[in-house]
Amino acid sequence: MEPSIVKGNRIFDNRGSLRFSNDLDFKGIKRFYIVHNYSKNFIRAWHGHLNEEKYIGCIKGTFQVSAVKIDKVKKPNKKNKIFNFFLNQSDSNFIHIPKGYANGSMSLEENSELLIFSTSSLEESIKDDYRFDEKYWNPWNIEFR
Repeated sequence: MEPSIVKGNRIFDNRGSLRFSNDLDFKGIKRFYIVHNYSKNFIRAWHGHLNEEKYIGCIKGTFQVSAVKIDKVKKPNKKNKIFNFFLNQSDSNFIHIPKGYANGSMSLEENSELLIFSTSSLEESIKDDYRFDEKYWNPWNIEFR
């Protein structure tokens, strides 16, 4: 299984709007947390798990969320495919990060926030925690156009 988008939507009427993700399945979800980045272009990476899965959505601002397969725990291949996604507060998409992947994010606006649902308890996650330098895989270059 590869990282993928779980589509959401937003509808509007004269009362306001409703954001939703009807395809997000909460079976197996054990906890959630919110990541808030104060600065634009702030990177949090790489954080991997062999057993934990995550669903990542943006509730404020804009983010690049990236994921890469962990083929070897001690020294993963730096040439493994990087999956890049972009989330914005105006959509209701979530990114599914399967087990066996490392993920990272970069805020593209100031004061951006991610909502993350996890299939592991905090205790389980700590025992299944693999971290790599933020530039071990480096999809963070901004291309000016």
